[in-house]
Amino acid sequence: MFREMRRFKQALTQSENELILKNGKTGILALCDGDYPYAVPLNYWYEQDKIYFHSAKSGQKIEMIQKSDKASFCVIDQDQIIKEEYTDYFRSVIAFGRIKIIDDENEKYQAIDNMAKKYYPEDHEANRKAAIKRDYLGLLMLRMDIDHLSGKEAIELVRNKEKRMDSK
Repeated sequence: MFREMRRFKQALTQSENELILKNGKTGILALCDGDYPYAVPLNYWYEQDKIYFHSAKSGQKIEMIQKSDKASFCVIDQDQIIKEEYTDYFRSVIAFGRIKIIDDENEKYQAIDNMAKKYYPEDHEANRKAAIKRDYLGLLMLRMDIDHLSGKEAIELVRNKEKRMDSK
């Protein structure tokens, strides 16, 4: 179902892919309901082959998910244009999976709490809980269960790694 990477030497390992997802701040969620694809930048929380997003209860994203639960999510870890070489030293990961609206209240609360901790780790627990409580009724939480994860980096980054390994 999922293609093998053509440039397999540039493939990232599973642990590198997961590290990018854990450390990333923003990704692009791509959906398609049979008409035009729709891609939207989102903040997220990653944990154990699952990606969590917050959302309003209605809108184009929710309508599309209700029509088709298949999605992809891309996070760019590095994007360094090297003008003199006419290239980009990039590193990114794409997750493919199925997305659903979280119905379980405990999972919903834990997901938004984890996101809040990720984006404002120095906040006090009481303030975080108050902020969540304030917006909780209008909040929808989504979970993408990852079926396939694929990461890739520029061949120049691969060569730089190989040089470092050779020099050790």
